[in-house]
Amino acid sequence: MHGSVALLIQIGLLLVVLTVLGALARKVSLSPIPLYLLAGLSLGEGAIPLEPSASEFIETGALVGVVLLLLTLGLEFSVTEFAASMRKHLPSAWVDLALNATPGALVGWFLGLDFVGILAMAGVTYISSSGVVSRLLTDLRRLGNRETPAVLSVLVLEDFAMAVYLPLLAVLAAGGTWVNAVVGIAIAILALAVTFLASYKWGHVVERLVSHPDSELLLLRVLGLALLVAGLAEFVHVSAAVGAFLVGLTLSGETAVRVRELLSPLRDLFAAIFFVSIGFMVDPAVMIPMLPLAVVLAVVTAATKVVSGMYAAKREGVARPGQLRAGTALIVRGEFSLVIIALVGESIPVIEAIAMPYVFVLAFVGPVATLLSGRVTARPRLQRRVSRPARARRSEPPSG
Repeated sequence: MHGSVALLIQIGLLLVVLTVLGALARKVSLSPIPLYLLAGLSLGEGAIPLEPSASEFIETGALVGVVLLLLTLGLEFSVTEFAASMRKHLPSAWVDLALNATPGALVGWFLGLDFVGILAMAGVTYISSSGVVSRLLTDLRRLGNRETPAVLSVLVLEDFAMAVYLPLLAVLAAGGTWVNAVVGIAIAILALAVTFLASYKWGHVVERLVSHPDSELLLLRVLGLALLVAGLAEFVHVSAAVGAFLVGLTLSGETAVRVRELLSPLRDLFAAIFFVSIGFMVDPAVMIPMLPLAVVLAVVTAATKVVSGMYAAKREGVARPGQLRAGTALIVRGEFSLVIIALVGESIPVIEAIAMPYVFVLAFVGPVATLLSGRVTARPRLQRRVSRPARARRSEPPSG
């Protein structure tokens, strides 16, 4: 079959399947993310083969999906408010790092890995998935919740930590020296500081430059700027998600509202591709041998992530139900863990064997736990609303 024909048919069939899965999930009031992950798992190695061009489309679409998810998330907030929230949550970042990197480091030490292997395992268990979490908050209509600024602050501070971590791991995994690693870290931190300062100080200038009454030109300008900044961020080993998020923060008012409306359908399309890509990168045959250890590690780090998320929400003055929602929202791991696996997987195969099933388990369980936490915390409020009229009726004198 001609390459372009196979590409169009395979991508078309994939989108049709995702349509059915998404409709099924929403019919039973679930997030479609777990079903999209299973769809991805059924493709690629050891499953339904795809044309190389179709595989490349999924990988590229996944990267665009992360950029769009974080761009639209940044549009929900102002840079001033978010900067204040991040300053408040620096202690939360340290708690998050200590609780969630330690289990991975201990597993690496238990397996007899060297420093690079231990460092890689610590990163796999530490970093949450910004892309999945942002989609969950949107799907579950929690962007306006009191705990959401705490969740986003933790996510972005994790992404900032990646600006130090990824250059260090990349250089050491490739056999480079500590001097090379320090230089890479310094460049990444400088680029991140300049980008954040530009968003904070000159965001109004950027907004005037991209704003336009014509919807097509506005969409092209914002999307082009977001992809450009995300690409430059990746070039200096800073997360593309951070770059896109900062672009979203610079826009406000009517421009932000219009951009959200224009980007929403495009974001949802590429977000679905992103979730498929997580499952697509996992080889089912690789998952099985280390699956028990991966499940144990997933249970432990799901619990530690809930604790760290609850701590962050508590610093925002959020009550216990909101703290639980914040903690469960952060459980899921995804794109960053896969990047770490790609950096060291070939040189340390045991990390890929453990981390792949670990990421998939939490990418599947995280959205379910997030949904259930919202239902559990909503039940007491419902009971209170029902009980008040009942008490009022009992206090009324009998009629007739």
